[in-house]
Amino acid sequence: MSKISTYLNFPRNTEEAFNFYKSVFGGEFVGGIHRMGEVPTQEGQPPIAEANKNLVMHIALPILGGHMLMGTDAPESMGFKVNFGNNIYINLEPDTRAETDELFKALSNGGKIEMKLQEMFWGDYFGSLTDKYGVQWMFNCANKK
Repeated sequence: MSKISTYLNFPRNTEEAFNFYKSVFGGEFVGGIHRMGEVPTQEGQPPIAEANKNLVMHIALPILGGHMLMGTDAPESMGFKVNFGNNIYINLEPDTRAETDELFKALSNGGKIEMKLQEMFWGDYFGSLTDKYGVQWMFNCANKK
């Protein structure tokens, strides 16, 4: 079944923020906390700096009504600059890759593709874009079809 969630970027304090949200909403992190040090070195990219290895790569917390709050650290040392407006994405998880492709194409029309849809090391089909109105979207399709 398709899902939608909210994805938050923090400069270096995602774990602190999500522990706060956990104290407010209760529950447990889905799948635990994934760290930057788990990311395999990408071709043409330097390895993750030692100071960044313990940062949060991905965290997810169910909040109200089945809505999932997700987040990551996006520090300047890794080329990010978190400002109000770029610290939140609408994360879509369509049922099929065809639906993912269709929505991605439609939302990117007149906008800017940050990362084209592609197979990722965690096994899903992923991409991100900013639409022509400045809204940031992430797509993650776990289905292989």
